Amino acid sequence: MLPQRTLMLVVAHPDDDSFGVAGSVALHGDEPAFRFVLVLATDGSAGQIAPGVAATPETLGSVRRAEDHLAWVAHGRVPDRREWLDYDDGRVADVGHPELTGRILEIMAEERPDVVCTFGPDGLTGHPDHIAVGRATDAAFAALAGNGAGCRRLLHWGMKLSTWESINRARARAGIPPWDPTQVYHFRGIADELIDMRVDTRTVAGRVVDGIEQHRSQRLALFQEHMTREAWLSAASREYFVQAWPPRERGLPLLTDLFEGLD
Repeated sequence: MLPQRTLMLVVAHPDDDSFGVAGSVALHGDEPAFRFVLVLATDGSAGQIAPGVAATPETLGSVRRAEDHLAWVAHGRVPDRREWLDYDDGRVADVGHPELTGRILEIMAEERPDVVCTFGPDGLTGHPDHIAVGRATDAAFAALAGNGAGCRRLLHWGMKLSTWESINRARARAGIPPWDPTQVYHFRGIADELIDMRVDTRTVAGRVVDGIEQHRSQRLALFQEHMTREAWLSAASREYFVQAWPPRERGLPLLTDLFEGLD
């Protein structure tokens, strides 16, 4: 029997959690020993409202909370614990690093997760909320790692640079402005040689995309005209991570699972 294995995912907004990690969660979702803890800094109440969605600026936060639940139902694994930190969307960087770190640290100390996953230093898209959440999660993890409180692996998910470049070429061919890594909301790429983990999620890619589709209020941003379902299925067929702790020697074979080597 597998030992209990806990993943703690820390993000800024509902729908952040459907990208980059949902496939890995789905792969382990049916395992009795798997525990999934999700922490969201905001409810995304400052986001867009797509046409046809019954939401107003006053109700968008509650709508997006409901969408997040439906997304994880579609992904195939509802979190065992979901914590909303209830900060203002777009203002997480104003909270202050000590307070945000402390809130995350409290949950992390209670859960003692084996693996923690969050944004890397660039926030994936340069979003200030993402950067603040990733930085605070890293600090909380560092306070516990090596102290017998779980925290055996810290991962930052991201997009491999060669994939980023390939997508940008396709965007250019389609007449779509390429991603500009100096701009907020534009994806960044991580140098291929810095990637430590590649998870094959082809068998659950449909569930990943089904979950993304539940974030209906944000569909104009998520499902742009050039991103067909087929394109999303291709993108959801693999997940890439940098292992921020413990550091790995360069040139080792890529890890293939969140928990590989921890048993």
